[in-house]
Amino acid sequence: MSKPKITDEFLLKGLLKKDKKAFDLIYEMYWKRLFLYAYKIFEDKAICEDVVQEVFIKLWENAEKREIQLLEPYLFRAVKYQISNAIRNLKQTSQIDQVLPLLHTELAPDNLLELEETVEAINNSVEQLPEKCRQIYILSREEHLSNKEIAHQMNISVRTVEAHLYKALSVIKKNIGEVYMWLGLAIWF
Repeated sequence: MSKPKITDEFLLKGLLKKDKKAFDLIYEMYWKRLFLYAYKIFEDKAICEDVVQEVFIKLWENAEKREIQLLEPYLFRAVKYQISNAIRNLKQTSQIDQVLPLLHTELAPDNLLELEETVEAINNSVEQLPEKCRQIYILSREEHLSNKEIAHQMNISVRTVEAHLYKALSVIKKNIGEVYMWLGLAIWF
Protein backbone atom coordinates (compact mmCIF):
# COMPACT_ATOMS: atom_id res chain seq x y z
CA MET A 1 0.00 0.00 0.00
CA SER A 2 1.26 3.45 -0.86
CA LYS A 3 0.93 6.46 1.38
CA PRO A 4 -1.71 8.98 0.41
CA LYS A 5 -0.16 12.06 -1.18
CA ILE A 6 -0.18 15.16 1.01
CA THR A 7 -1.40 18.07 -1.07
CA ASP A 8 -0.33 21.69 -0.89
CA GLU A 9 -3.96 22.58 -0.18
CA PHE A 10 -3.93 20.35 2.90
CA LEU A 11 -0.63 21.87 4.05
CA LEU A 12 -1.88 25.42 3.51
CA LYS A 13 -4.93 24.73 5.65
CA GLY A 14 -2.66 23.46 8.40
CA LEU A 15 -0.36 26.45 8.03
CA LEU A 16 -3.33 28.80 8.42
CA LYS A 17 -4.05 27.11 11.75
CA LYS A 18 -0.38 27.49 12.76
CA ASP A 19 0.07 23.72 12.68
CA LYS A 20 3.81 23.14 13.20
CA LYS A 21 3.65 19.71 11.56
CA ALA A 22 2.19 21.22 8.39
CA PHE A 23 4.94 23.86 8.38
CA ASP A 24 7.62 21.21 8.92
CA LEU A 25 6.28 19.21 5.97
CA ILE A 26 6.31 22.31 3.76
CA TYR A 27 9.88 22.94 4.85
CA GLU A 28 10.92 19.35 4.10
CA MET A 29 9.19 19.33 0.71
CA TYR A 30 10.47 22.69 -0.56
CA TRP A 31 13.65 23.73 1.23
CA LYS A 32 16.10 21.94 -1.06
CA ARG A 33 14.34 23.00 -4.26
CA LEU A 34 14.16 26.63 -3.13
CA PHE A 35 17.82 26.55 -2.11
CA LEU A 36 18.85 25.16 -5.52
CA TYR A 37 16.76 27.83 -7.24
CA ALA A 38 18.43 30.56 -5.17
CA TYR A 39 21.86 29.00 -5.75
CA LYS A 40 21.41 29.16 -9.53
CA ILE A 41 21.14 32.91 -9.14
CA PHE A 42 23.57 33.72 -6.30
CA GLU A 43 25.98 30.78 -6.27
CA ASP A 44 26.84 31.41 -2.63
CA LYS A 45 25.76 28.76 -0.15
CA ALA A 46 25.54 31.00 2.91
CA ILE A 47 23.54 33.74 1.20
CA CYS A 48 21.20 31.25 -0.44
CA GLU A 49 20.59 29.53 2.89
CA ASP A 50 19.80 32.91 4.45
CA VAL A 51 17.42 33.81 1.65
CA VAL A 52 15.51 30.53 1.90
CA GLN A 53 15.42 30.69 5.71
CA GLU A 54 14.00 34.21 5.52
CA VAL A 55 11.26 33.01 3.16
CA PHE A 56 10.27 30.27 5.58
CA ILE A 57 10.36 32.61 8.57
CA LYS A 58 8.05 35.04 6.80
CA LEU A 59 5.82 32.20 5.66
CA TRP A 60 5.34 31.10 9.28
CA GLU A 61 5.02 34.59 10.73
CA ASN A 62 2.53 35.81 8.10
CA ALA A 63 0.59 32.60 7.50
CA GLU A 64 -2.63 33.98 8.94
CA LYS A 65 -2.30 37.33 7.15
CA ARG A 66 -1.81 36.06 3.59
CA GLU A 67 -4.19 34.11 1.48
CA ILE A 68 -1.96 31.77 -0.49
CA GLN A 69 -3.68 29.99 -3.34
CA LEU A 70 -0.80 27.93 -4.74
CA LEU A 71 2.04 27.12 -2.39
CA GLU A 72 4.84 26.24 -4.81
CA PRO A 73 4.59 29.35 -7.03
CA TYR A 74 4.23 31.49 -3.92
CA LEU A 75 7.44 30.11 -2.38
CA PHE A 76 9.47 30.49 -5.57
CA ARG A 77 8.23 34.07 -6.03
CA ALA A 78 9.15 34.79 -2.41
CA VAL A 79 12.70 33.51 -2.97
CA LYS A 80 13.00 35.57 -6.14
CA TYR A 81 11.77 38.63 -4.23
CA GLN A 82 14.29 38.06 -1.40
CA ILE A 83 17.11 37.74 -3.93
CA SER A 84 16.02 40.97 -5.62
CA ASN A 85 16.08 42.70 -2.24
CA ALA A 86 19.56 41.38 -1.55
CA ILE A 87 20.83 42.68 -4.89
CA ARG A 88 19.14 46.05 -4.36
CA ASN A 89 20.68 46.31 -0.87
CA LEU A 90 24.07 45.47 -2.36
CA LYS A 91 23.73 48.34 -4.83
CA GLN A 92 22.70 50.78 -2.07
CA THR A 93 25.62 49.68 0.09
CA SER A 94 27.95 50.13 -2.87
CA GLN A 95 26.86 53.75 -3.14
CA ILE A 96 27.66 54.28 0.55
CA ASP A 97 31.03 52.62 -0.03
CA GLN A 98 31.82 55.18 -2.73
CA VAL A 99 31.19 58.09 -0.34
CA LEU A 100 33.28 56.68 2.53
CA PRO A 101 36.73 57.53 1.07
CA LEU A 102 35.67 61.16 0.58
CA LEU A 103 34.65 61.68 4.18
CA HIS A 104 38.06 62.41 5.67
CA THR A 105 38.21 65.75 3.83
CA GLU A 106 34.79 66.80 5.11
CA LEU A 107 35.05 65.80 8.78
CA ALA A 108 36.23 68.10 11.50
CA PRO A 109 39.58 67.19 13.12
CA ASP A 110 37.88 65.96 16.30
CA ASN A 111 35.92 63.46 14.22
CA LEU A 112 38.97 62.02 12.48
CA LEU A 113 39.55 59.59 15.34
CA GLU A 114 36.09 58.12 14.81
CA LEU A 115 36.76 57.88 11.09
CA GLU A 116 40.03 56.04 11.79
CA GLU A 117 38.17 53.65 14.10
CA THR A 118 35.61 53.04 11.37
CA VAL A 119 38.29 52.34 8.79
CA GLU A 120 40.02 50.00 11.24
CA ALA A 121 36.73 48.19 11.90
CA ILE A 122 36.19 47.81 8.16
CA ASN A 123 39.72 46.47 7.66
CA ASN A 124 39.28 43.98 10.52
CA SER A 125 35.98 42.86 9.05
CA VAL A 126 37.56 42.33 5.64
CA GLU A 127 40.33 40.24 7.22
CA GLN A 128 37.69 37.96 8.80
CA LEU A 129 35.97 37.23 5.49
CA PRO A 130 36.40 33.84 3.78
CA GLU A 131 39.28 33.91 1.27
CA LYS A 132 37.24 34.08 -1.94
CA CYS A 133 34.87 36.66 -0.51
CA ARG A 134 37.81 38.80 0.68
CA GLN A 135 39.50 38.59 -2.74
CA ILE A 136 36.34 39.74 -4.49
CA TYR A 137 35.83 42.58 -2.02
CA ILE A 138 39.42 43.79 -2.48
CA LEU A 139 39.17 43.60 -6.28
CA SER A 140 35.95 45.59 -6.16
CA ARG A 141 36.65 48.18 -3.49
CA GLU A 142 40.41 48.63 -3.54
CA GLU A 143 41.29 47.85 -7.15
CA HIS A 144 38.01 49.33 -8.45
CA LEU A 145 37.23 46.50 -10.86
CA SER A 146 33.67 46.12 -12.09
CA ASN A 147 31.67 43.04 -11.16
CA LYS A 148 32.00 41.86 -14.74
CA GLU A 149 35.78 42.28 -14.69
CA ILE A 150 36.03 40.40 -11.40
CA ALA A 151 33.83 37.59 -12.73
CA HIS A 152 36.03 37.27 -15.83
CA GLN A 153 39.28 37.38 -13.84
CA MET A 154 38.12 34.77 -11.31
CA ASN A 155 36.21 32.66 -13.84
CA ILE A 156 32.90 32.91 -11.96
CA SER A 157 29.52 34.41 -12.77
CA VAL A 158 28.64 38.06 -12.17
CA ARG A 159 25.89 36.87 -9.83
CA THR A 160 28.48 35.05 -7.74
CA VAL A 161 30.51 38.25 -7.53
CA GLU A 162 27.40 40.15 -6.44
CA ALA A 163 26.61 37.50 -3.85
CA HIS A 164 30.12 37.64 -2.37
CA LEU A 165 30.04 41.44 -2.28
CA TYR A 166 26.65 41.34 -0.60
CA LYS A 167 28.01 38.92 2.00
CA ALA A 168 31.14 41.03 2.56
CA LEU A 169 29.21 44.25 2.95
CA SER A 170 26.72 42.59 5.29
CA VAL A 171 29.55 41.36 7.52
CA ILE A 172 31.20 44.78 7.49
CA LYS A 173 27.96 46.58 8.36
CA LYS A 174 27.28 44.13 11.17
CA ASN A 175 30.80 44.43 12.60
CA ILE A 176 31.10 48.18 12.59
CA GLY A 177 27.67 48.65 14.14
CA GLU A 178 27.56 51.80 16.24
CA VAL A 179 30.62 53.37 14.66
CA TYR A 180 29.03 53.01 11.24
CA MET A 181 25.77 54.43 12.55
CA TRP A 182 27.64 57.40 14.02
CA LEU A 183 29.40 57.95 10.72
CA GLY A 184 26.06 57.98 8.94
CA LEU A 185 24.83 60.65 11.36
CA ALA A 186 27.99 62.68 10.75
CA ILE A 187 27.30 62.60 7.02
CA TRP A 188 23.70 63.57 7.60
CA PHE A 189 24.60 66.67 9.59
